[in-house]
Amino acid sequence: MDSDYGIPRELSAVQNLRSQYQPDLPPCLQGTTVRVEFGDTTTAADPTDANTISRYFPNTYGQPLAHFLRATAKVAGAQVISEHPAMRVGIVFCGRQSPGGHNVIWGLLKALKTHNPNSTLLGFLGGSEGLFAQKILEITDDVLATYKNQGGYDLLGRTKDQIRTKEQVNATLTACNALKLAGLVIIGGVTSNTDAAQLAETFAEAKCQTKVVGVPVTMNGDLKNQFVEANVGFDTVCKVNSQLISNMCTDALSAEKYYYFIRLMGRKASHVALECTLQSHPNLVILGEEVAASKLTLFDIATRICDAIQDRAAQDKNHGVILLPEGLIESIPEVYALLKEIHGLYRQGVSADKISSQLSPWASALFEFLPHFIKKQLLLLPESDDSAQLSQIETEKLLAHLVEVEMNKRQKEGTYKGKKFNAICHFFGYQARGSLPSKFDCDYAYVLGHICYHMLAAGLNGYMATVTNLKNPLNKWRCGATPFTAMMSVKRWSQNPGSAASIGKPGIFPATVDLKGKAYELLRQNATKFLLDDIYRNPGPLQFEGPGADSKAVTLCVEDQDYMGRIKKLQEYLDQIRTIVKPGCSQEVLKAALSVMGSVSEVLTVMSSSSLNAPSSL
Repeated sequence: MDSDYGIPRELSAVQNLRSQYQPDLPPCLQGTTVRVEFGDTTTAADPTDANTISRYFPNTYGQPLAHFLRATAKVAGAQVISEHPAMRVGIVFCGRQSPGGHNVIWGLLKALKTHNPNSTLLGFLGGSEGLFAQKILEITDDVLATYKNQGGYDLLGRTKDQIRTKEQVNATLTACNALKLAGLVIIGGVTSNTDAAQLAETFAEAKCQTKVVGVPVTMNGDLKNQFVEANVGFDTVCKVNSQLISNMCTDALSAEKYYYFIRLMGRKASHVALECTLQSHPNLVILGEEVAASKLTLFDIATRICDAIQDRAAQDKNHGVILLPEGLIESIPEVYALLKEIHGLYRQGVSADKISSQLSPWASALFEFLPHFIKKQLLLLPESDDSAQLSQIETEKLLAHLVEVEMNKRQKEGTYKGKKFNAICHFFGYQARGSLPSKFDCDYAYVLGHICYHMLAAGLNGYMATVTNLKNPLNKWRCGATPFTAMMSVKRWSQNPGSAASIGKPGIFPATVDLKGKAYELLRQNATKFLLDDIYRNPGPLQFEGPGADSKAVTLCVEDQDYMGRIKKLQEYLDQIRTIVKPGCSQEVLKAALSVMGSVSEVLTVMSSSSLNAPSSL
């Protein structure tokens, strides 16, 4: 009920202590003056997408990067904003709840009031539905008092996480005009920020005064690209899940007779499963990206697990822990094709009880092979994006069932000589997303909230708040803003190899685990030890002080990122070249510059012309 939103919480002693924690700010966000440097205009990561994106977003494509600067920075051409008229800003939760979301609101409120005490922050109650209906709550420090550094989204709540249809966009435009908002801040993940990009474009075309900006908040950790290194909530969710997994590892080692199959969050990408594996060292993890890349069948996956169990039994180890991402089921080629066929029949109006009789012969054979409980779950109505209801499909139980059948068979044949296989299944889907945020997520979200104000003060529309260099101490974080369109790509696909590719609508799409990245390589280097040596690691419960409080995600720390820092360094080199090579310089200097720059240009042209999104065959 709307009356439940924003009411003071009853806090435990730990919650109360956390509510008093004050996150720090990087030097570039301190003080009462906004200093912003605009870089070069942005383009698409894949040059072949540029024309399509610019056609869909003519008003917001090609905007420059924005870098926020510390007071002592001496940068020629930097814009200094010292006057801050009162502004009205709206903020809405659009994605699934993720630890740290409340601190984005706190950071924005603090920045608004610091620069002008007469500014107003309005929270929309009930997510996007509240936005359409103009249900608002004025956010004050008193309202926020029991929500600072706390988990959940219960200050404002959330409902549907999309603002996509013409009716929804028009309702949002009407609300922003009626409430005289200077800015609208959308908190969410991939889908929500894609919707925010479309809103910003529509508002620019309509000459609406409201600027639309986004914040990368999603526990799945799949809103990643060269500009966005991490998402608010991912750090917390992985730490909480890693402790639970570690507890299961200790339990398995103690009883020495159970295999725990644990399914984790991660719809399109396996970032949570990868990070939790690197933190807790379970025996085996099956990543959806591995399955998709190798086109592993359901039988292949079950066989891989059975072989691992048999190898462990040879060392007299009849226990273990196996991690599976939520989206694994859609990565299995034959199951994905079956789901597409089921969803296609739903679109034709076929009822659930008639679908099995109208499947194609191969799909029918697979469907009938599956256990009854999985059949029922595959027949659930699809989500709005046509994906399966992954949280309701018990992949861990399906694989445990298939493994049990095979291990019993091997035992009868005498090829498996270990103890009788016993599986216990868990789904860690909701246990972590309402957790108290980690220190990292508290700081990161609070900083992003401040950046939202800086973006609006600079008049930016169609941008996402970004922080790079995150693996380093907070005082070295680089704060900026990146146009949504610079993060977009265009999906291309063909029904058959060699046929003309169909082109989809531009969007910000989930980033999957990079199978050539350093984090995955770290997993591969340790996979055999994890499987056979039981080097379980327990990071303990979430730490706010002392050892572990300042730890960050392994996958964040091992990657060599800081894209924005490199962009700045490149700009410095180019400026140096312009200073050295100018009319009046010697012939030798000019010839050297032309030779070197010509070579660099040729190499970069070849690299950038390589398509990053080649058409894929369905």
